[in-house]
Amino acid sequence: MSDWIEIGTLNDIPQLGARVVTSDNGNIAVFRTAEDKVFAIKDECPHKQGPLSQGIVHGDRVACPLHDWKIQLDTGTAVAPDEGCAATYPVKMEGNKIMLSLKPNEGCPNQ
Repeated sequence: MSDWIEIGTLNDIPQLGARVVTSDNGNIAVFRTAEDKVFAIKDECPHKQGPLSQGIVHGDRVACPLHDWKIQLDTGTAVAPDEGCAATYPVKMEGNKIMLSLKPNEGCPNQ
């Protein structure tokens, strides 16, 4: 069985928006930037577990809606002076379809 699942098309996520995918690992927020880059990150801020999917996207970062922590979408790392990280998940495009791996990337201790 493949680790990749189809979660929709690029047009299913508004630019600078997110959609939430429910998994056994918890909710995963899938973001689309203004440049149509797609990132997947655990839908939980490392600070107070705020729902990152409800945050505002700026470039390749999202601002947590609770306390305005900035989280890098590509690495899940909080922007200094804040510390911590949220697990990220591999995504790939197959044509216009977004494919998500439910296996988190290595590197974040908060997985």
